[in-house]
Amino acid sequence: MSRPAHLDRRGFLALAPAIGAAGLLAGCSRTEVGTGAPKEDGGLLAKLRRQGFVRVGFAGEAPYGFQDGGELTGEAPTLHHEIFKALGVPELRPTLTDFGALIPGLLAGRFDVVSAGMSITPERCDKVIFSQPEFVSPTALMVRRGNPKRLGDFASCAREGATVGVLTAAVEASYAKAAGVPDEAVKTLAKQQDGLDALLAGRIDAFALTGISLRWLARTNAGAAVEVGTPFVPEIGGVKQWSAGGAVFRPGARDLRDAFDRELAKITGDPGRYVGLIGRYGFTAKEAPPRSLRTADLCAGKEPA
Repeated sequence: MSRPAHLDRRGFLALAPAIGAAGLLAGCSRTEVGTGAPKEDGGLLAKLRRQGFVRVGFAGEAPYGFQDGGELTGEAPTLHHEIFKALGVPELRPTLTDFGALIPGLLAGRFDVVSAGMSITPERCDKVIFSQPEFVSPTALMVRRGNPKRLGDFASCAREGATVGVLTAAVEASYAKAAGVPDEAVKTLAKQQDGLDALLAGRIDAFALTGISLRWLARTNAGAAVEVGTPFVPEIGGVKQWSAGGAVFRPGARDLRDAFDRELAKITGDPGRYVGLIGRYGFTAKEAPPRSLRTADLCAGKEPA
């Protein structure tokens, strides 16, 4: 699941005007994706340079893309600001929306890029195009302190009859199903904090998300009687799911995506620069994607060569 980047929200606009559009975007998830999509994406980079800003959609999920003191921050906005600045587009203009409405909102032209650390999956690749991976972050489980059911992965959840919490539209639901967790034992939650609260209230036995996200959640809820297990790599049909995330573009914006990738490679290929940008969000050199991990393979559901 699902989104990491840098931050310095230097000069980012206040989010209040954008938040008013969130209700509209939420409704988009119930419409046919692609409706009203712009037709002129081939010249999008030139347009962005002329206007001096790029519109980005984010979902308020820390540490990938979230609001802190009225400013956009997190892994993805930080990386994307650095990349777009290098491309001659100095400003990110954010729109907050529900995670499940990000792709419909992008396709409807309400923003130009999704900046949310979204996981690259074959199902999403059928609708949109992704950058090369920005990070890898294996899945983990948050459990109550002491781990009373001894849960360490989805197979153990299935074996112990555990109830697993996942975020709406996040990839962890499919991982749990593939491991044999029954549909009725998978509970959908709107926000990260909802997962921790449900865990403490005993409504779920484990909360599944990327290890990065869960470590951040535990850090921001210091003292909560929870713990985060060792990250693991789920499998679907024998194929490992690396939880690699990237920026998201409309299918017609390949030129913009390719220019973005060239700048991204300069960052992910330099561990010092990578950690210097997003280390404050819990990302280390271990989260930098290996060069062998390519979006084309992730979209095809294949192991990296």
